[in-house]
Amino acid sequence: MRIVITGGFGFLGRQVAEALLERRTFDGAPIDQLVLADRFVPDESPLTADPLVDVVRGDLTDRLADLFAQPVGVVIHLAAAVSAECEADFDLGMTANLDTTRALLQAARAQSEAGGPTVRLVLASSVAVYGSDAALPLPPVVDESTLPTPQSSYGVQKRICEQLVAEYTRRGYVDGRVTRLMTVSVRPGKPNAAASGFLSGVVREPLAGLPATCPVSPDTQVALASPRRTVEGILRVALAERGPRDGQLTGNIPVNLPALTVTVAEILHTLRAVAGDTVADLVTLTPDPSVESIVGSWPASFDNTRAATLGLSADPDFASVIRQYVADHPDAVTAEVSAATSID
Repeated sequence: MRIVITGGFGFLGRQVAEALLERRTFDGAPIDQLVLADRFVPDESPLTADPLVDVVRGDLTDRLADLFAQPVGVVIHLAAAVSAECEADFDLGMTANLDTTRALLQAARAQSEAGGPTVRLVLASSVAVYGSDAALPLPPVVDESTLPTPQSSYGVQKRICEQLVAEYTRRGYVDGRVTRLMTVSVRPGKPNAAASGFLSGVVREPLAGLPATCPVSPDTQVALASPRRTVEGILRVALAERGPRDGQLTGNIPVNLPALTVTVAEILHTLRAVAGDTVADLVTLTPDPSVESIVGSWPASFDNTRAATLGLSADPDFASVIRQYVADHPDAVTAEVSAATSID
C-alpha cells in the first residue's frame, strides 16, 4: 500500500503521518511507502528518518507525475491555502485550493483508467462551507442536510472541491471521502494566516508567557476540535468501509467531524481557571471587523449524529483541550496548568 499525504509537513499532515507510521498498516494491508508531499520540507524532521517515508518537495501540480510514478492506493489531501489568505488573495485561493484539487483528482483518474488501483481520496474540507445567506439563514443546529451557502472565498473553494470529489466518485474514478473539519485548537507553533488562528493564539501565546489579541467579541460562539480528535476523524473516515450499518460510510456526502461548541468568553474563562490570572491577563480584546465577519459567518452548533455512527465524538470540554496541548507540547509552555477536572 502506497499512501500520499499532501501538506505532509503541515501541522495536521505530520500528525496523520505519525499515526499511520505507528500503525504500519492501512485497512489491513501493510504500508509499503508513505509519501509526504509539501512545498516546504524542514531540514530536519523525525518523519524523514523512517524507512517507509518518501518526500516530494514542490508545488503539488508540478509534482503529480512523481507522486503517481508508482501506484497510489490512498491520498489524504490536506494541502490548502487558508481562510484569510484566500480572502486577501482570490487568485491564490483558486489556484492552491480549487485548481490543485482538480489536478490531483485528474491524476488519480488517469491511474484508474490506465488499469491501476482506484485511489481512496480523502479531502479535508471545512466548516467554512456553511454560512448564513440573506435568503436562507442558518438553522440553530447544523447537520449534513443543511444547505452549504459559504460566505468566504475559502468556503466557496472548499465547497466546489467537495462537489468535485463527489462527482469523480460517482463516475468511479476515485473512492472519495470528505471530512469537514472544525476549527482546530490548540495548534502549536507560529500563528498562521487562518481567520480562526486566534482561537489557538489566545491559549498558546499566554501559556508561553507571550501577549495575544482576541479579534472578536467574547460572546462569539465557535465550533472547535482538538488536534487529536481531528486526526482521529480524518483517519476514521479514511478507513471506513462503505455500507448502511453503523461504523460504515453511507453515500457520498461529507462527514462533519464532531464539534465542541463554546464561546470565546468560555475559552478565556477556562484559560484563567486552569492557568491563572497572570496568564489570562496576557489576552487583549482588539476587535477586527474583517476577522469577525469571516468567523461570524460560520455555524457554531452541530448535530454530530453522522460522525457518531463512525464512533467519533467531540472533545468533552475546553479544559481538556488545553490540557491536551500542554501534554503534547510541554516545551512550548512556561505556565503551570491546574490538573483539576472541573471548571466553575
